[in-house]
Amino acid sequence: MVVTDSEGRVLWCSPTEPGRCADITHARQLGLVKLLADGPVVEIVADAGYEGLGAPTAGRVVTPPHRKFKKDAPDWYEEMRERQCKAHSSRRIRVEHGIANLKNWRSLTRRLGRRAHISDTVQAVAGLLSHSAADLNPRRRR
Repeated sequence: MVVTDSEGRVLWCSPTEPGRCADITHARQLGLVKLLADGPVVEIVADAGYEGLGAPTAGRVVTPPHRKFKKDAPDWYEEMRERQCKAHSSRRIRVEHGIANLKNWRSLTRRLGRRAHISDTVQAVAGLLSHSAADLNPRRRR
């Protein structure tokens, strides 16, 4: 799980877990749901893997709209849903760019080294990206 700011800079990266795990389950295990429900008011623009976290976090997690019709949806509904999905993805594109910056690092794309150390590698790369983004930000140099 990766958290970025509105500019796409990596702020936090969770430790990796062995095996497969759903995004929403991982968020619950890390205590993100409780933190968002009790913590400061922030808006998290998430993908469809976090669908269902809006209610327990008082609407702080925003996901793409859920499909209400499985079959034979009216034309107006499909057009409206398409506009909503496009608006959501337009807001989320910077997050995706931040995640792409992580994935561009060779040590993560090739999975060099032992699997036991992949979590440390991800954390190190996220730290380097965060540090380099802070150095490039002209407002912070004042």
